[in-house]
Amino acid sequence: MGSLLDQYREVAPPGTVEFLKRLGRLVEGKRMLHVNSTRYGGGVAEILHRLIPLLEEIGVHARWEVMTGSEPFYRTTKSFHNALQGMKQHLTADMYDAYLECNRENAKRINLEADVAMIHDPQPAALIDARPRGAKWIWRCHIDISTPQRTVWQFLRPYVVRYDAAVVSLPKFSQRLPIPQFLVYPSIDPLSDKNRELTREEIHQILDRLGVPRDKPILLQVSRFDRFKDPVGVVQAYRMVKKSHDCRLVLAGGTATDDPEGAQVLAEVQEAVGTDPDVHILLLPPTAHIEINALQRAATIVLQKSIREGFGLTVAEALWKGKPVIGGATGGIMIQIIPGQTGYTVYSPEGAAFYIRRLLNEPDRLAVMGRQAKEYARHRFLITRHVQDYLGLILHLARQAA
Repeated sequence: MGSLLDQYREVAPPGTVEFLKRLGRLVEGKRMLHVNSTRYGGGVAEILHRLIPLLEEIGVHARWEVMTGSEPFYRTTKSFHNALQGMKQHLTADMYDAYLECNRENAKRINLEADVAMIHDPQPAALIDARPRGAKWIWRCHIDISTPQRTVWQFLRPYVVRYDAAVVSLPKFSQRLPIPQFLVYPSIDPLSDKNRELTREEIHQILDRLGVPRDKPILLQVSRFDRFKDPVGVVQAYRMVKKSHDCRLVLAGGTATDDPEGAQVLAEVQEAVGTDPDVHILLLPPTAHIEINALQRAATIVLQKSIREGFGLTVAEALWKGKPVIGGATGGIMIQIIPGQTGYTVYSPEGAAFYIRRLLNEPDRLAVMGRQAKEYARHRFLITRHVQDYLGLILHLARQAA
């Protein structure tokens, strides 16, 4: 079977594995710490589950620590998340105090010793107060903070500027900062249960278990039940398409442990769906990776109709499976979807319905776009490229320290 890294030779672009091994020799023995706020649910945790073993194999001593927090802390950081992405939020002095207290408690609990620490998103940003002497710290921001609510950003910014560098997923996601900023796209692991090849029999068995018939074209959106993902807008687009094309809609998702709003959004989606037997709402646990894989491979068209988005890894997942994606014209979706080549970007349910009908009417176009989608994902959004970016960042900061 060979080493873990060698298993990527068949899926990554030619020469990738050799280059990673050579780069790894330059950073061998460096200690790298990652800290975020949840071990399951959401793209950040998913990436870290796959990234840490690869960094370890290459020679980096990589660790992953997860913050623990109370319900008030998670409510506060959800408000931070929404406010930083431009949604008006009301935060009280007690909420800010709860945030800082939780960071102080976690600083006592977590071993922060490392040569390089990558602190993910707003939740643990105040851990910078406890940075060990001589360590290089990076703030990894996965969300769009280009137009934040001013009061929340003014609170967070004094912590961010004390980091040695910031990493964003898109250039336009950044803020003006006095520290270096780097661009690193998120990624998917083509060998994980969520993305590996499945046999036709496996796909059929899983869909049977989930109660999703394959007698009609399947429209699929995989996402948390979050207003920014616009699941109600997806239902509206499906209703327009349904007037001319007999199809099914599958909304597959759940909630993350750090998102207390999910149940409310789910109730809104259920009300919008009503009793339509061709709409399937699947509440899946964060570990339902093979189920998501099967659904994406069985889908005719995949949607990600977000109205705000950090990067949207579900798009890369679908592209890798040879599916054109119709997505909201926002965030990282616009990097992943090349209109007319790997899918279409839209601004409304009406736009989504228009392109769904177009692809259903032109199966040859759909097939060609699917092949183009897979090759685009291979070269831009696989985890091997992600590891390469992080190794380069470690090397840059190590040389800067020297």
